[in-house]
Amino acid sequence: MSAAALIAVVGPSGVGKDSVMSGIAAAKPAFRLVRRVITRAPGLGGEDYDAVTGSEFAKMARNGAFCVNWQAHGLHYGVPADVLADVRSGVTCIANLSRTALVQADGIFPRLRVLNMTASPSVLRQRLIARGRESEDEIDRRLIQAAKPLPDGLDVIEICNDGSLEHTVDMALAALQPVRV
Repeated sequence: MSAAALIAVVGPSGVGKDSVMSGIAAAKPAFRLVRRVITRAPGLGGEDYDAVTGSEFAKMARNGAFCVNWQAHGLHYGVPADVLADVRSGVTCIANLSRTALVQADGIFPRLRVLNMTASPSVLRQRLIARGRESEDEIDRRLIQAAKPLPDGLDVIEICNDGSLEHTVDMALAALQPVRV
């Protein structure tokens, strides 16, 4: 990658966004893995995040603590404001974003690359069941959302995560940093 960017990793629940992000960050330590602020109870597994209450989140948002924030699945999510400063100073950052926040992020960051993670519906269902956080009805609703299209006009890289994590991380790294001739 020739210039710093925010790499927005998006895709349906259960596609493996956090695992792929961790793999990319392990392979490229110069990339900053963004820790989001979420109105979710602490310690629920998956990603590392800063848990806050709804009122704390609202106060943080009013005080400019986030460069991007959104609401999804009954929760509020925020990307800390210092991520924008890091990208502007030359640090590539990787963040798990909602597809609904992409237009907002594209208008804020000097360079936005979208890593759109996909997987087959059967793989997504298996992963959602295995993580044990949603009911069958919630899983069905999440699977319906899985096909939601991305906004037009973005720099999008599509990666299918039906195989091994190592293979998916290798594909993502190759797409993000193609070999230069």
